[in-house]
Amino acid sequence: MKGAVSICCFLSLLLLQATAEEEDFTSVLRDRSHIDETLRLAAEEKAADYAAAIQRLRKIYHNSIKPMEQAYKYNELRQHEISDGEITSKPMVLFLGPWSVGKSSMINYLLGLNDSPYQLYTGAEPTTSEFTVIMHGEKIRSVEGIVMAADSSRSFSPLEKFGQNFLEKLIGIEMPHKLLERVTFVDTPGIIENRKQQERGYPFNDVCQWFIDRADLIFVVFDPTKLDVGLELEMLFRQLKGRESQIRIILNKADNLATQDLMRVYGALFWSLAPLINVTEPPRVYVSSFWPYDYAPDTSRDLFKREEISLLEDLNQVIENRMENKIAFIRQHGIRVRIHGLLVDRYVQTFKEKMSFFSDPELVFKEIIDDPDKFYIFKSILAKTNVSKFDLPNRDAYRDFFGINPITNFKPLSGQCSYMGGCLLEKIEKAITNELPALLSSINSGKQPGLSSCEVTGCGEKPKNRYRKN
Repeated sequence: MKGAVSICCFLSLLLLQATAEEEDFTSVLRDRSHIDETLRLAAEEKAADYAAAIQRLRKIYHNSIKPMEQAYKYNELRQHEISDGEITSKPMVLFLGPWSVGKSSMINYLLGLNDSPYQLYTGAEPTTSEFTVIMHGEKIRSVEGIVMAADSSRSFSPLEKFGQNFLEKLIGIEMPHKLLERVTFVDTPGIIENRKQQERGYPFNDVCQWFIDRADLIFVVFDPTKLDVGLELEMLFRQLKGRESQIRIILNKADNLATQDLMRVYGALFWSLAPLINVTEPPRVYVSSFWPYDYAPDTSRDLFKREEISLLEDLNQVIENRMENKIAFIRQHGIRVRIHGLLVDRYVQTFKEKMSFFSDPELVFKEIIDDPDKFYIFKSILAKTNVSKFDLPNRDAYRDFFGINPITNFKPLSGQCSYMGGCLLEKIEKAITNELPALLSSINSGKQPGLSSCEVTGCGEKPKNRYRKN
């Protein structure tokens, strides 16, 4: 009996000693000066030039792209409506990954919120059940999801379509911070593989897709204990398809492992993700420990520090290029709207050509929509200049589109002209080939972006298309 008591006392002492050592280790805070230096938070921004460029971009979109978007109901095809809030919004950094891998801790570390009343709650159990948007504000306050969706000046008003249950799981946090003046962070609920999506009470995958489509940088975070890939994570990577250039994989909590074990875990992570990322060049993987406390002893401290600085440089690149990325995004959107307008115009022309006095309109259009290749609908669009076959939408999408919008509701492009406003096609083509590249050139050359494209480059010379693939 005495021996058992002695063993219990000995084990208790060991546990207390280990706990004390852990507390001593976690009480040592890491130096954060490299974060401010790498992100250049002390440098002053040219706010006036940026505001002028944003206003010019808004004007181009509203005058040249949106009219065709509305005339041919593009939003009902792609369900992506661009608001003024989205044009003026800061770059968005999205954090995704399994539960309790350190997403919230990483945000706390980058913003220096550790041990403050405003830090995101963290723990070993699943802690984040909401989509949390951390953004800049004059004072520290929380904003309910229903308020964020109702405010048209923000870029989150389209989230209202996911229902009130989701808006109750959406929260915003505003705070004055140098980094948040330049970027917005979005923390997401951790993926739990044994939970069915319908138990969340809202369309989780659809909400993730909305944020993925608008994110400038996507951090997918793992830790050494959660490398398995289940159905929900597999679905997430399907949604990330086509956004590989924005994805960064983070192997967090790397200082919990010895070097040899870390190499095995690194290989296991690639083995798990290989079937989900079908690209020639895989996303960049960062290996470190992103939290405010010092690295564990006897680990690769120099490597982890270099990896962290590389990630911060990646983030800074997104911040530095935010205006260029917005122009590229609006131009890409304009190209898609133009192609959609050309396709609808071709459907309308073909329908009118095949109609006769005795024809049944429904049967005629059914024949066209069932076999568009028979009438060269898509091939005729490829004959147009600056239209790539890789940019053409899915043929089946137009079956659904015209199922909601009768073809008789649309005018041909030749009928979309006015004496004062000009022609829709000419305006959108001018924006794509002239105005938006000119705005980009004015930013890169340091000229005043508020000037018109003719004043900047001259209308006689066609600007180089910087985004066209060779």
